[in-house]
Amino acid sequence: MSPTETSSSTPGIPERSVPVWERAVLEELALSTIREQRSRRRWSIFFRLLTVALLLGGAALIYASVRGIGGDSSASDPHTALINIDGVIDADGDAGSERIVAALQAAYGDSGTRAVVLRINSPGGSPVQSGIIYDEIHRLRSAHADKPIYAVIEDLGASGAYYIAAAADQIYVNRASLVGSIGVVMEGFGATEAMQKLGIERRVITAGENKALLDPFLPRNPAQVAHVTQMVNEIHQQFITAVRQGRGDRLKETPDMFSGLVWTGSRSVELGLADGLGTVDSVARELVQVDTLVDYTVRDSVAERFAKRVGVAFGAGALRAALQGAQLR
Repeated sequence: MSPTETSSSTPGIPERSVPVWERAVLEELALSTIREQRSRRRWSIFFRLLTVALLLGGAALIYASVRGIGGDSSASDPHTALINIDGVIDADGDAGSERIVAALQAAYGDSGTRAVVLRINSPGGSPVQSGIIYDEIHRLRSAHADKPIYAVIEDLGASGAYYIAAAADQIYVNRASLVGSIGVVMEGFGATEAMQKLGIERRVITAGENKALLDPFLPRNPAQVAHVTQMVNEIHQQFITAVRQGRGDRLKETPDMFSGLVWTGSRSVELGLADGLGTVDSVARELVQVDTLVDYTVRDSVAERFAKRVGVAFGAGALRAALQGAQLR
């Protein structure tokens, strides 16, 4: 192939030889400009759609709020209130005390509520969050003695989830449910030997000799281990006391009941950890005798769910834009 090409053969215009490399650069610049324009158009469309969606979501949220404020709870028909406790129990999750307590208060505050059912599918979590919910259930039970509360453990009701269930009037399970794990754990790891072999030195400066409590990169400190063990045992005793108070004479204690073991639903009934086999529907139908269920579980609003999804999408879009910019350079 010749290193040059004829750029024009128009009569009256002298022919000029254009090097191949120059033609390639011009083509690449033109393509880059087109790609940049397309990218700008896509982002412009995205932000316009985002603005419209946010406006619509905000309007829907305001409308729902106005309906909620204007609603008359005293006109509520008789029903069984349902509250879901799903996933890990922590302050920021769906099963955090703020959401569950709000749901409990709304359910008990409705004149149509005949009973409350907690549907539990949780491995547990924070003892603090579980304790807050446990205490609130007891308070509401005392204030609304005519509205019993039942816990229905489906797949899993362990540790902090069982802590909450123990506050209910009665607990129902499936034969294959996993129930119990009445214990407390504080986990960690140690890497001091590996650091020594690799020649890594840990450098930490503290004000307070125990500020780096159980630092995994420092040798075990017997005094710190003893202190943490005492704390864990204290929390464990709080858990045991809550279970004993909640279950009362129904509990058939065994030496390993509070050891952290988990039992099937059938075995938990035998041990008095549960009262019988049942589901949300059977409890509402047979015990409450009001099979109409109203879900009081606190969930993210439409606008909040949308905002979370937009946040993820925006992050991905920004990353793609950055990568495209890097490729163009």
